Amino acid sequence: VKDVRQSKVGDTVTSAQKPASEALAGYTDPKPMVFSGLYPIDASDFAELRESLDKLKLSDASLQYEPETSAALGFGFRCGFLGLLHLEIITERLSREFGLDLIATAPSVVYRVDTEDNKTLIVTNPSEYPDQKVKAVYEPIVKTAILLPKEYVGSVMELCQSRRGVM
Repeated sequence: VKDVRQSKVGDTVTSAQKPASEALAGYTDPKPMVFSGLYPIDASDFAELRESLDKLKLSDASLQYEPETSAALGFGFRCGFLGLLHLEIITERLSREFGLDLIATAPSVVYRVDTEDNKTLIVTNPSEYPDQKVKAVYEPIVKTAILLPKEYVGSVMELCQSRRGVM
């Protein structure tokens, strides 16, 4: 391995003299749920933003990013996060540890849209929403069990309901 980016969390490391026949099972790559664009305020900081994201990726395997261009904001990156807290942590680290001033676009999720003419589209950005008639729209949901002390049940139920939660 010549570059640390060639290996990732979950890789099976083995010996050259007695190599493993297959990778260890059980690890799956984290799947980002929330996406946001990160753009440097100063366009000359684009290369520094790329290097900073590369460095953060070394310690955070769940961070995903790809270059993106916006007519209004210029060059930046479309980043995938595990959730809103993860987005907040990454942008804060980029600001504190690397001294970057960033513009973050509104967070969004990936939608699956079924149209009347039986096409299925994956919409990653509101601008990609189809003009034709829409039959159904599917968004990611989470099924979870929340364990907490009795005194917090009411507050957590209110929070869930305010976020379209079904109990």
